Amino acid sequence: MKKIVAVCGQGIGTSVLLKMNVEKVLRKLGITAQVTAADIQMALSTAEAADILCTSADLASEFTDVPAQVVVIDNFTNLSEIESKLGPLVAE
Repeated sequence: MKKIVAVCGQGIGTSVLLKMNVEKVLRKLGITAQVTAADIQMALSTAEAADILCTSADLASEFTDVPAQVVVIDNFTNLSEIESKLGPLVAE
């Protein structure tokens, strides 16, 4: 099972929104994954165990040294964008 972390700066609002939308996309695709929301510090400390990190462009540069695949989501509410960027990665 893939482990996906939705990351924002504070880990409160936008990461939870992104987490919920990632879960919607995964349900639509019929894929089971463990999705969590995190702030940047938590994500950096748990990135070793994650397969995919979903975050904004301004935070993506913080994850250059992690083994997880970093997916930049420009609009956290755009399910089509999330699906097009995340779908091929979770289908592997």
